[in-house]
This record gives sequence, structure tokens and C-alpha cells, in this order.
Amino acid sequence: MISIPVTTVLALVLAAGQGRRFGTDKRRALLADGTPLLTATLRQAQRHFAQVFVLLRVGDDPQALGVPPGVEVLRCADADLGMGHSLAAGVRALHEQPAIAIAVLLGDMPWLSACTLERLIEQAAAQRIVFPCYQSQRGHPVLFGRQFWPQLQQLKGDAGAKALLAQYSQACIGLAVDDPSVLCDVDTPAALQR
Repeated sequence: MISIPVTTVLALVLAAGQGRRFGTDKRRALLADGTPLLTATLRQAQRHFAQVFVLLRVGDDPQALGVPPGVEVLRCADADLGMGHSLAAGVRALHEQPAIAIAVLLGDMPWLSACTLERLIEQAAAQRIVFPCYQSQRGHPVLFGRQFWPQLQQLKGDAGAKALLAQYSQACIGLAVDDPSVLCDVDTPAALQR
């Protein structure tokens, strides 16, 4: 029997946070073209990843949030405890998926360029952590090779995976991109007016 190497990169879109600075549920906020923020982010992910998963809070209604067909919904019961908890819950739910890496995207970053996403996917490997850099600043998404999934499943708090990136800096690949959107999330209503 011939073993076929797994080359899939999964997309995990984190959208279970409170978004307190925005004032209302920013996932439903409309972009200039009338598309809800979360919908736009998920559609962009669907154009580039074989499978897209979105992490929501337990009580969220995917249809009301505009989750497109084909996006699989995951739930995080303790999302209020911080991004680390959300990320850990998402990776735990996906740990049996046949993939070399998980691309962790934020639900409020709809403007990532196609070129940036394609270049990041090309660099993905089981033993790498890959992220974009714009003008020497680390951005999102971050692609975590399968080797790091066990550590991701243990995350807690609101720091996300920052400590993990520092601990495994030798495995990190910062990809220089000419794409300021890797730094642009939507924290306030004014940020929608890009």
C-alpha cells in the first residue's frame, strides 16, 4: 500500500471573542460593500484553504452571523477566558484532521490579500510556524505545523500563542509581505472605513 503525503493546510477562523472595544457584535458589522465582517473573512478563507472552520461561542447562531455554506462550525464553551482558550479548543477539535498545518485567522481581518495567503500556504510544513511580516511587524494569520498542535491544545488566557512562538523561535519563518492588511483587524467602528 502506497502512503500519500498529507499536504492540506486547514483554516481555523477565531470568532468567539467578545469584541468589547467595538461596542456591538462586530462580526455582524457591515463593510463598505454591505458584506458582514465575519462573512467576508470566511469567504476569503474559503478561496484559499481546502477546509475552513470557524470557532464560535456556544450560544452563537451561525446563520445569523452569516457563516457561508461549506464552513464547519466549532464551539468554545470558555471563550470568555481569552484567545488562548479559544485557540486551544479549536485545535483540540481538529487534532485528528489529516493536515500538515493549521492556519489561525482572526475573524475580524477580511482584507488579507490572495497573494499573502498563497505564499503562506506554500511555506507551511509540519515542523514550521509561518507568519507574515509587514515592515518588520509580525501579523496574521499564523500557520502552525502539526508538530506544534499538542502545545496549542494546552494554551490558556488571553495571550494567544505568543509564548509558543517565543519558545520555538528556531521553527518560526517570518515571510516579508507587501500587505498592510496582515496588521489590520477591526477593533473599532472607525476601522471598518478602510
